[in-house]
Amino acid sequence: MIGILSAPVLYGLYRLRARGKENLPVGGFALACNHVSSFDPWVLGMPLWPKRFLRFMAKSELYWPPLKYVLNSAGAFPVRRGQRDVLAIETAVQLARDGHVVAMFPEGTRRTKGLVKRFEARPRSGAARIALEAGVPLVPAAVHGTDKLLLLGRLTVAYGMPVDIDDLRGHDVAEAAQEATVRLMERIADLEASL
Repeated sequence: MIGILSAPVLYGLYRLRARGKENLPVGGFALACNHVSSFDPWVLGMPLWPKRFLRFMAKSELYWPPLKYVLNSAGAFPVRRGQRDVLAIETAVQLARDGHVVAMFPEGTRRTKGLVKRFEARPRSGAARIALEAGVPLVPAAVHGTDKLLLLGRLTVAYGMPVDIDDLRGHDVAEAAQEATVRLMERIADLEASL
């Protein structure tokens, strides 16, 4: 339902364009994107819908009625930020193993602060850890234009080729996830610069 209602706005009003869909693997994977706006999940997911349905980690503070029903129907599941939320990681790993696309924003929060925020945007290793533990590809993506919605400019999303992390599999998960995150953030930055 959200996809049907969102499509005319995104493709009509904001002229959403996507590139790189051919880079996306078949089966489950971790999709990691830059984060500039609360609107990013829709721009990231709509070009893949209805064939692929993204599953998102959403901060647990958003889970209050009626928003929690919207989040659940959009494929989100809660994560307690600032804590080692083992249940959220296990959920994401299982979803990826089951063939779902688990979408994350490794910066952890939006870059630009509209309000006073408790968390700072900095790279976190959750997406890489999920890809490594689930044995699935780690795919970078970037969105552009979501921070200027009132200007009605074009929205763009680019999906990159999976990050090469095969050499990190079988190593200490924490160290491997940190190295994979460095590689991932470089690829996200390259994609963002190309938009």
